[in-house]
Amino acid sequence: MGLLLLALALALAPGGTAAAPCPAVCVCDNLRAHVLCLNRNLTAVPDTIPELTKQLNLRGNSFKALTAGAFLSTPYLTHLDLRNCQLERVEEGAFRGLGRLLHLNLASNSITVLYQEALDGLSSLQQLVLRQNNLEEMQPGAFSRLESLTLLDLRENALVYLPDMVFQGLQSLKWLRLSHNALHVLGNEAFTALPALRRLSLDHNELQALPSEALAQLSEVTRLELGHNPITYLAEEAVAMASLQHLSLEHAALQDVTPDAFSRSPLLRTLDLAHNQLRGLPALVGVGGLVRISLDGNPLLCSCLLLPFHRWMGRARVQAEGTCVAPPALQGRPLDSLRPSEMKCGQPQAPGLNPTVPSVQTGGTTTGPCPTGCTCSPEFHHTNCENRGLRKIPRGFPTDTQLLDLRRNALGMVPAGAFLGLKSLVSLHLQSCGITELRPGALRGLPNLVYLYLSDNHLSSLVPSAFEGVPRLAYLHLDHNAFTQVPSGAFQLLPNLFSLHLQHNAIRELAKGDLAGLAGLRCLSLAGNAIRSIGPAAMAATKMLEKLHLERNSLEEVPTASLRHLPALSELKLSRNPIKHIRDGAFLPVAGSLQHLYLDNMGLEQISPRAFAGLGPKIKSLHLENNKMSNIPDMKNFTGLEILNLRDVPFHCDCRLLPLYRWIEKLNLRIGATCASPVEAQGQKVKFSTTFQNCPGWRARGASADKAKAARKPSKKKRSEKPPSRGFRKSKA
Repeated sequence: MGLLLLALALALAPGGTAAAPCPAVCVCDNLRAHVLCLNRNLTAVPDTIPELTKQLNLRGNSFKALTAGAFLSTPYLTHLDLRNCQLERVEEGAFRGLGRLLHLNLASNSITVLYQEALDGLSSLQQLVLRQNNLEEMQPGAFSRLESLTLLDLRENALVYLPDMVFQGLQSLKWLRLSHNALHVLGNEAFTALPALRRLSLDHNELQALPSEALAQLSEVTRLELGHNPITYLAEEAVAMASLQHLSLEHAALQDVTPDAFSRSPLLRTLDLAHNQLRGLPALVGVGGLVRISLDGNPLLCSCLLLPFHRWMGRARVQAEGTCVAPPALQGRPLDSLRPSEMKCGQPQAPGLNPTVPSVQTGGTTTGPCPTGCTCSPEFHHTNCENRGLRKIPRGFPTDTQLLDLRRNALGMVPAGAFLGLKSLVSLHLQSCGITELRPGALRGLPNLVYLYLSDNHLSSLVPSAFEGVPRLAYLHLDHNAFTQVPSGAFQLLPNLFSLHLQHNAIRELAKGDLAGLAGLRCLSLAGNAIRSIGPAAMAATKMLEKLHLERNSLEEVPTASLRHLPALSELKLSRNPIKHIRDGAFLPVAGSLQHLYLDNMGLEQISPRAFAGLGPKIKSLHLENNKMSNIPDMKNFTGLEILNLRDVPFHCDCRLLPLYRWIEKLNLRIGATCASPVEAQGQKVKFSTTFQNCPGWRARGASADKAKAARKPSKKKRSEKPPSRGFRKSKA
């Protein structure tokens, strides 16, 4: 009996277990099944972690990458801590075998991409922390096997865009934390398939407008945090979330809120609009359950303009927190202390002005009346004339208007001086107005205009003088018009243009001089035109261009000569052009800068052996899916690839494809490459095809692998034959 107790005591002593010896650099508490290997400069997960370990802390090591099957020897883990491990990659299948894991902490690493199968095997996982990484991309399907996850923490990463269905599979998720990223674009279906979500944190991002369509998918969310985003305006029915109770929009850039902005969120109880730029609010409708609204830190103008809100506040018995900044007589007064008789406008209303929007003296500038048919909020710097049946551009807008919306009116043309007096205008919306002509001087007098939207009109030509007077214009949308050629020289007066959208026109060619004056252009979209040729000097004026989108055109070869003028190009899209053959050196002019290359859906039949010459470690994504070639050239220099898509390419899996097989065998990427021939390999994944076993050189490679595998087996057997180990497993089982 004494010997049995001694053996049991030794088995439970720190530094050793019956299942396996404790790694020398770790501390093992076998009573609680905890193992700590903190800050030991480990470069791989120790292979002698006791099998029955439940909690494993590997914080502060130097793993760089987690390889497939890294934790197969510890199937009973419930908690795994991998913080501060310098992790850059999580390979597909790294966590397979951890079906009992409940908590996984990957915070404070350097992971940039989350691949589709990186989290496979974690069917019981409840909490996943990826905070403080460098995540730029999460592939749709990355979370598809995490049906038990309730908390996903993605704070403090580098996410800019959320694609559709990116969170598919998270059926149990209750709280999604996306704070402190750089999000400014969300797919309309980004939050689809999150039936259990109750809280969404999107604060501290770069959202310039409320992502209404994406949020409308979240019918069960009760708490939404959107503070610290540069959102300036909440439009009609902007927040359509049936179960929402608490909305935070503090420290944003709100200047205007429409009366029915929250009407489709009938259960809303608390609304935090503190520290924005609101001069006031209208009487809100459709929020009968609202209890508290915070307006602290806003420059509230407690004049007669605020009377409708003040009266609504009393009727609805809403507690409103906020302090008057003006007029001087009421400065510092809390909103709930005001009497209607005190809330007066500074001067009488002039005859003939719109009775609902009196002139207001603001900052030394008198704003004008609101044109008939428009809705103006002079104190909020926003004017809305959308779909009002206008036949010409009205006059008399408030002089401090910053956003003017004239969409969906039958304007026909924009005359000279149409917007004179609007020196503060930043954003002008003229989409779907039937515009056929922009007259010379049409935009004169708009020195602060940054955004101009002329999409979905009938423009076929432009003269340079049409853009006279808008030197700060940065974003110009001319898509879905009737251009058959780029309006040559039309952009010479736009030295600060950053992004030019000419997609979905009928442009047939790009010639020298077409882009003159666009020295600062970074993004050019010409997708969906009929471009057959691009002149060698057509891009000479755009030496700073970073993104060139030419998909869905009629190009029959890569425009190599024109690429010589684009030393900073990082993204090139040539998808869906009828390019059958990519020749040697096709991308050599941009080899030093190119990171993302799209060559998919082209019917591509041949890629020359040196087609990718010069390209290498800088390439992050390469799209070749849905083409017709049966082989591709050597791509061993593509060491930085994060996305490689070879789906629906009819590969002929014979010995000529052996170099590709050996290359993709080493990649931690889901590439979709499938054999179309010979018959015996049809349908097999190239990565796992057995047809290469008869190729010269295969046997030597296979023999060395078998030798290495055999060399590892004896040590495993030796460890498993230790009597204490076998006895401990049996007793614990």
